[in-house]
Amino acid sequence: MRKSLAAVVAVISVATSVSAAEVVVYSARNEQLIKPLFEAYTKETGVEVKFVTDKEGPLMARLKAEGKNTPADVFLTVDAGNLWQASAEGLLRPIDSKVLAANIPAHLKDPGKEWFGLSVRARTLVYNPTKVAPGELTTYEDLATPKWKNRLCLRTSKKVYNQSLVAMLIWEHGEEQTEKLVRGWVANLATEPFPDDTKAMEAVAAGLCDVTLVNTYYFGRLMAKKPNLPLAIFWPNQNLKNKAAGVHVNVSGAGVTKYAKHPNEARQLLEWLSSEKAQNLYADVNLEYPANPAIKSVAVVSDWGKFQQNLINVAEAGKLQAKAVMLMDRAGYK
Repeated sequence: MRKSLAAVVAVISVATSVSAAEVVVYSARNEQLIKPLFEAYTKETGVEVKFVTDKEGPLMARLKAEGKNTPADVFLTVDAGNLWQASAEGLLRPIDSKVLAANIPAHLKDPGKEWFGLSVRARTLVYNPTKVAPGELTTYEDLATPKWKNRLCLRTSKKVYNQSLVAMLIWEHGEEQTEKLVRGWVANLATEPFPDDTKAMEAVAAGLCDVTLVNTYYFGRLMAKKPNLPLAIFWPNQNLKNKAAGVHVNVSGAGVTKYAKHPNEARQLLEWLSSEKAQNLYADVNLEYPANPAIKSVAVVSDWGKFQQNLINVAEAGKLQAKAVMLMDRAGYK
């Protein structure tokens, strides 16, 4: 068994009563992102939080293997596709919560109430303003047109972020039209797909290509390190009057496990994570957007400008994931 699964990565000491309840979280989010949150929660409530970190695949496999004996109360991960899979495999339970119902918009949570988005990541366009004229950029779909021949860079199709994007495009346009769209992207590539969003943006900055598709927090991280790079964000599909209107968004989120030993405490933790204090901590650390629309983004994120979100329920990223993977393979998107 992998070391990261063999031991609880961190145990946050209870500042108040030693008899306080505890919550155990299986997290596919990195320790540095979640530890400050859980420390703040323990300080505020006296509830001890223990957590295990690993990739989402091994964590879901562990939940399956442990079954009724699992110590996990909460499963926390990135991408609605992963959350949908955990639900589809019977690893989560529905929870009724007026707090979560009020704090998290309908398109950012499971219709069956088994998981809830806690932060939002937009998958949008980043371009080189020295090479792209104002007004050239419009939509995701436009990137498949001949004017972008040899001007496009993409991250590999193997990453769930692009799989989820294509899954949502299938929901919008159907498989046939989406396959034409993805084939157009492939035809316009300036080079082979990159292993991650950062390398794709660096290629744009270096002039190898003019535009790429990335999650916004990667842009924020790169510009914090290299603020002089010729890169800028563009929000596509704005001001449209059809179901393709808006920037595609995804979530990191969580649900209560099916065999949680502390389901009430788990629900209370999720409710707290949707609150103002936690939303600021949770989203700000990774330069994401709060899932709770009443909460403002950190300044650097707000400076990227406002945009209209696509209101497709992010659960579709999971439902159509398998079709998206097969479609990208047929289209030659590696």
